[in-house]
Amino acid sequence: MRSDHQRWLCAFVALIMLMETGIGEDSTQIWNLNELSRTPGMKWLDSTSPIRSLTYESEVFEGQPTSVFAFYATPGTITGDISNDKNLPAVVLIHGGGGTAFADWVWLWAKRGYAAIAMDLSGRQPDAPKFKDGELISNMRVNRTRLADGGPEHGHAQKFNSAGGDIDDDWPYHAVASVVRAHSLVRSFAEVDPDHTAVTGISWGGYTTCIVASVDHRFKAAVPVYGCGFLYDGESVQRSAIGALDETQRQLWIRRYDPSSHLARCRVPILFVNGTNDKHYPLRSYSRSFQLVPGPKQIRIQVRMGHSHQAGWQPAEIGLFIDNHVLGKAALPIPGIPQRKDGAVSVKYRSDIPLASAALHYTTSTGPLVDRTWITVSATFDEKTLRAADVPNDATVWFMSATDQRGAMASTDVVFVSAD
Repeated sequence: MRSDHQRWLCAFVALIMLMETGIGEDSTQIWNLNELSRTPGMKWLDSTSPIRSLTYESEVFEGQPTSVFAFYATPGTITGDISNDKNLPAVVLIHGGGGTAFADWVWLWAKRGYAAIAMDLSGRQPDAPKFKDGELISNMRVNRTRLADGGPEHGHAQKFNSAGGDIDDDWPYHAVASVVRAHSLVRSFAEVDPDHTAVTGISWGGYTTCIVASVDHRFKAAVPVYGCGFLYDGESVQRSAIGALDETQRQLWIRRYDPSSHLARCRVPILFVNGTNDKHYPLRSYSRSFQLVPGPKQIRIQVRMGHSHQAGWQPAEIGLFIDNHVLGKAALPIPGIPQRKDGAVSVKYRSDIPLASAALHYTTSTGPLVDRTWITVSATFDEKTLRAADVPNDATVWFMSATDQRGAMASTDVVFVSAD
């Protein structure tokens, strides 16, 4: 939907933003993609259950090689008949803070028709899942046992304070490497089509997804939920932790591990999913991260979306976006850039599925984004254009959304009217 001028303008804005923050180190200087793209050594802990368990080799930590635990499932393993598990698409699932490899998550994706792998990024192994009458017994609060050869903890010190000196004690370094290795592993499985894979992550997993999608171009789609870059700036709750580092360490962390230093290299089609009031990854930082991506991208902003693992994997648009780019199925609605003229707002769009509704969302509040009140008003649409009454003069932030007849919603980028 963009003209050549609009594409040039977006690229220019991304360049200016990179110049402001300092372009990060080339990812190949941090992560050895040639090595990470090789199939890692692995060991099945359980190769017969509906959701299987394994460990695979990852990076050196404190001078010793490490293993990462993962759950793995396919359409065939969860039904007990793997005879039709052939040329499967695959998805890599990255948990957030306080999370682990979630059996519920791989079950969801296996039911969708994908081979799914979810790893634990805190050096632990969760309890094995339980089943009743062929169905998974949902359990989000499983016990977790520390692996004898696990990598760094998923804690504050490992995320931030370890930056500088040896790279192998930095959690962000291990997280990205472990995800890329999981991708290499799942691509090696006989039942998987290695050219049809995707990645999605939630919160710190969304943060990691942003970097992974900028590093590992073998993916066909990526969906970061909540997680974004510019954690050192704005209203990010991580800002104080990064700001507490000495200046040399702070600049090093930003160059190496803030997604804003990598997203300008992202060529994987990417869908950003977040809420208007998220306190962990605030809306302005989210919009700035979205703007950095030069390749195919979409955004889904939901008014007051909840923040949790389950809320993060619930939106149907995640699966529909991945289905589109991995399997060639119908795309989400694709809104263009909003235009304000003659007392109205309009947005050109295209959609594989006819629209069911459209809306204008705005806030007239000021102060912290997490506390602002949002107002939603219906918009009209025809086959090409969304239209709404003009944004109120006292609006501080606004955007438009389009929802198709499947209930799939996508939005425009967010417009910040004032600099408060």
